Amino acid sequence: MAHQRIGIIGAGLMGHGIAQAFAAAGHRVDIQETAPDRRTRIVDRVRRNLLELGMDGAIADRIRPRERLEDAVQSADIVIEAVPEDLALKQRVFVAIEAVAPPHALLASNTSVIPITRIMEPLRDKTRAMGTHWWNPPYQIPLVEVIGTAETGEAALAGMIDLLASIGKMPVHVRKDVPGFIGNRLQHALWREAISLVQNGVCDAETIDTVVKASFGRRLAILGPLENADLVGTDLTLAVHEHVLPDLDRTPEPLPILRDLVASGRLGMTSGAGFRNWTEAQRAEVHARLASHLRRLDGFERE
Repeated sequence: MAHQRIGIIGAGLMGHGIAQAFAAAGHRVDIQETAPDRRTRIVDRVRRNLLELGMDGAIADRIRPRERLEDAVQSADIVIEAVPEDLALKQRVFVAIEAVAPPHALLASNTSVIPITRIMEPLRDKTRAMGTHWWNPPYQIPLVEVIGTAETGEAALAGMIDLLASIGKMPVHVRKDVPGFIGNRLQHALWREAISLVQNGVCDAETIDTVVKASFGRRLAILGPLENADLVGTDLTLAVHEHVLPDLDRTPEPLPILRDLVASGRLGMTSGAGFRNWTEAQRAEVHARLASHLRRLDGFERE
């Protein structure tokens, strides 16, 4: 696919990584960030990522930080919003984008959970609006969920899917705009049951993580859940469900133990404690282990 002009709004954790993914495929990227300190660090941050991956650091020079939204959007073929998960904020951003983006530009939100239909409500032309949910880090995780609404044009969806495939991503079409789309619904269904097991005293948090990593988690990169159901047999899957599903947690809101952790300031690795306690050394080791694992997977997939 011919190189296109990419406009990205927001240079946080996801925005700068999405910019890197497009730049690495040869596209020019304009990325808007209102915070001066973050804006001045974008190119160097991407360059460090590239060098850590053994790639050419000069790729980062295809990214141009912008202070004003219109400078990032007015010549773009693709615009991706990557601002915080705040519905009102995202709606305001898209109103501003639509006012200055070229009529042909595809408009996408990188929200991980908010329905795209709600985000795009204020737009006049909804046929070119959609969701593209990238996963962190965007330049290493292949999947991108492409979410259409009832008003998104088929040609617009196909164009985005083709573009993402051309830069080495694995786009999937989410055919119904539901909260959390596919990946996060699956992930948080698991998290809810994990939290429930800890809350009900079945085990501690460390045991939960050990069970997942040392058992079915080892298969997940090769064998998806429905492949696994077919492997063991739908008859066995049905028999297991008859026994276990009635006992699984069905609470339709966050569990009390999670609310208590947040209220008490136990916010996870950044605060030194969450479900588990974390030293700075442990936190650094987890980040290093994850980065190394993703690099190995990325190298394997490129062979």
